[in-house]
Amino acid sequence: MAVVEPTLEVETQLHAEGARFVIGCDEVGRGAIAGPVAVGLCVVDLSVGPLPVGLRDSKLLAEKKRELLAPLAASWALHSAVGLASAQEVDRVGIIAALGLAGKRALTMLHEAGARVSDSVVLLDGSHDWLTPALASPLAVRTRVKADRDCGSVAAASVVAKVHRDTLMIAHHGDRPAYGWASNKGYGSAGHYAAINELGATELHRHTWLHAAEPADARPDVGLLQHG
Repeated sequence: MAVVEPTLEVETQLHAEGARFVIGCDEVGRGAIAGPVAVGLCVVDLSVGPLPVGLRDSKLLAEKKRELLAPLAASWALHSAVGLASAQEVDRVGIIAALGLAGKRALTMLHEAGARVSDSVVLLDGSHDWLTPALASPLAVRTRVKADRDCGSVAAASVVAKVHRDTLMIAHHGDRPAYGWASNKGYGSAGHYAAINELGATELHRHTWLHAAEPADARPDVGLLQHG
């Protein structure tokens, strides 16, 4: 099956409809059992050049390729940011509200960096707008299924967010190597569940998720689990 190349066609159409800026938005870590959920944002306008060569949705890229592309994607965009919501926040408010918190934090970073957020349309991957309920002053948000695959700004956001979150989990691995976070990035691999059963959960685990999940749900191929 041929790989779909992201383009800026959707962003260009949004500009034609009056958007001064488009903010590509994607989340990473939604399905993990440990670590934060991350929301990446990349701002584009009509002045941005061609997409970085090889840019794809982060799920379609090998880890080393993502690591090479992340700084290219961040420098290609006018601005980029990654907001986080912790495992404790996921436990306290639920994953949807935690996504909103992370997205709001990323938008605040963009604003503080000089991005004209209020003049932007947010192009959000998926069919559900989880961002608007978190905002005191709602923005124009457009949802699009598979935007991370089809839309350059969202693909860039997915790569930036994925590498940012993976780097955090690899750093935590040094303190807690038994959980295998350098490889599973906090997702529910068989080895990760085995470590929890033997050693117990940590402050980086989403405890409400562990009560609901069964170790049998884990899959040996954690690479298939690291993007939801």
